[in-house]
Order: sequence, then C-alpha cells, then structure tokens
Amino acid sequence: MISSTNNSRVKKIAEYGKKAKARREDGVFIVEGIRMLREVPSDLIREVYATSHFLKNISAEDNNIIEGMRSNDGVSFEEVSDDVMRKMADTQTPQGVIAVVKQKRWTLQDVITGSPAGDDKASKPLILILENIQDPGNLGNMFRTGEGAGVTGIIMSSDMADVYNPKVVRSTMGAIFRVPFIYADSIPQTVKELHEKHGIISYAAHLKGQKNYDEIDYSDGTAFLIGNEGNGLTDEAADAATGYVLIPMLGKVESMNAATSAAILTFEAARQRRVKQ
Repeated sequence: MISSTNNSRVKKIAEYGKKAKARREDGVFIVEGIRMLREVPSDLIREVYATSHFLKNISAEDNNIIEGMRSNDGVSFEEVSDDVMRKMADTQTPQGVIAVVKQKRWTLQDVITGSPAGDDKASKPLILILENIQDPGNLGNMFRTGEGAGVTGIIMSSDMADVYNPKVVRSTMGAIFRVPFIYADSIPQTVKELHEKHGIISYAAHLKGQKNYDEIDYSDGTAFLIGNEGNGLTDEAADAATGYVLIPMLGKVESMNAATSAAILTFEAARQRRVKQ
C-alpha cells in the first residue's frame, strides 16, 4: 500500500490532474470514480489506484471490473491510503478510485465517419466545430449532448480548454471515449477541406444569421460552428462557413450558452434525419 503523499508516483498523478503540459508530455490523463472507470476501454488503462475502504464496499459487479484490472498484466494496480487518494484526486470528495488512462488519437476521417478510419458507417456526417471554448463544463457537455444527438465527431481549435482537463472528462460522462475528436491548426482551412473534399456543408451559429436554425435542411453531411462563450466565433471562422444560422430568442437575452446552442442545433439535425428515414 502507498501511504506517503510524498511518493513520486503520487506527485506525478496529482500533476496530471492540474497541468495540461504534464498530460500532453506523457500522453495520459486521469479518470476518477467507478462510474467513469466503467466507461474506459480496457486497452487504454495504464494504472489504477484504490483505497481499502473503496475495495471493501463496492458492488459485486464493480468488483469483477476491479479484479479484471488487477489481473491485467498491462495495468499497474495499487492500494493507497485515504490521504494519498485526496492528494491525487481532482475532486473535493474523492470516490476512492482513480486511473491513469492513455490518450486516444483520432483522425479527421474518424470524425467524419464516427468510427475508426476505414469503417465508413456514417454516410451523412454530423460534426461539431468548436472555436476557443474555455469553460471545461461547457466543453464536456458538448461531448455528452453531441453523442446523444448522434454527432460523428468534434473538431476543436488549438486554443481550446484542454479536453483532458479532469472537469471536462467528468462532464462528458464517458462520451470522451466514444466520440472521435481532433484539434485543428486552422478552423477556416478545416471547414474548407470538409466542404471541398467531403461535401460537408457548414453553418456558423451567429447573431447575424438570416435564417432560423429550423428553416434549414441538415439531412446531408453537416457541420455546426460554435464560438467562444463571450465573444462568439472569430470573423475568419464564421466567414469560412457555408452560411450563418440564427437561434431566435425572446425577452432581453442576447445570446445562447455555447453548449446549449450546440445541443439545439445538433438535436434539430437529428430530428430531421429521423423524420426522413
């Protein structure tokens, strides 16, 4: 059992929770709690740490999951003290188990098809393109609602909140392991490539939109551009889109929350596609 908070491995895992640079350099991130741990593909798990209290009180089903990890030669499993768990965890009240997980790499083709390259299961892509989203909760919710709406993938600008931030990971509720995503060096260039090479029409959520979101046909390959929470899309990104789309609002509200906008647009596309099936 690891009982010292000065243990070098304990310090490293705490660093993974706090610093994007450390996660990026080692190609890993942390997952907390048994609920999230159930969602992790077994081939991505590298290390698991659990308290004695957690191990004594888990359900039989979850115990089977833990025992499977213990017996996996590719997984390092350690029991730790409660103090050590508090040191490593990102949450105020740790759930007693934490894992170090390998970051998965996706491609643009994965984002378009919604599956590993070569498996062309999505003939009509539905893509979220996010620019400079900074709130971890917003980003995580976009993954979660995006999966619910059937998005095939998510493209993000390089100045986004880190997708492997522990709060983002928790907010995705496991969607981070199932929804393909990539970072793009240039959103305008990526939008152009999606249109010219793959026939995907893109729409920028914008206050200058001439058509309401429910007046446009999204039954073919579609991408929605969502901008920063405070400033919206940059002019360069918005102008790269095929057109602007407006979410009309009553009252004195000027703009919609970024995650809410993404949900409204993607679920409208999902609704249209269900109707036309």
